[in-house]
Amino acid sequence: MPKSWVRERKRDLYYRLAKRHGFRSRAAYKLKQIQKKYRIISSGDVVVDLGAAPGGWMQVARELVGDGGFVLGVDLREVTPLGYENTATIKADVTEPDTPKRILDALPRKADVVLSDLAPNVSGIWELDQVRQIELAEAALKIAREVLKPGGNVLIKVFQGELMDGLVRKVKRHFRRVKLVKPKASRSRSAEIYVLGFGFEESN
Repeated sequence: MPKSWVRERKRDLYYRLAKRHGFRSRAAYKLKQIQKKYRIISSGDVVVDLGAAPGGWMQVARELVGDGGFVLGVDLREVTPLGYENTATIKADVTEPDTPKRILDALPRKADVVLSDLAPNVSGIWELDQVRQIELAEAALKIAREVLKPGGNVLIKVFQGELMDGLVRKVKRHFRRVKLVKPKASRSRSAEIYVLGFGFEESN
């Protein structure tokens, strides 16, 4: 691991905050900032976190849903358990056709919120990375359509670029209100942005 990367990470405000407050990743602050502004998760909600490893978003979601809610993490990698009875994880590929059923089988009821911080292994070739990111975002949207209850919310990471508009149009077909958000905790040079959909409409 390059020494310059290690030095940069140690200087990073959100990395330091995450270490100080016991969050597993700096990404926890992205969700906290989005939640503070848009209130996408409520106490008692059932939340699905796609691309959950190492578990930072799950930690934030568990704080928000409290004892009466439920948080399910989904990832290709193992996620160390959070230690709460109302959290669980499954090891799954979001692009596999049986994954929505596996998610539903693991939930107490249909989800109120689906979160996706999924990202591909970056190749450094922008065109290829954007295609891979959009494929993951579309897989997340497909899962959301199958596991969300009517009126539910979705939050999906995408890379900004010409392919993003098509994904946003698809989200707009299934949600009453859609916004694009970039939290302060996102690195300024990062191409990532989040598509936030409110009010899932099941029949569309």
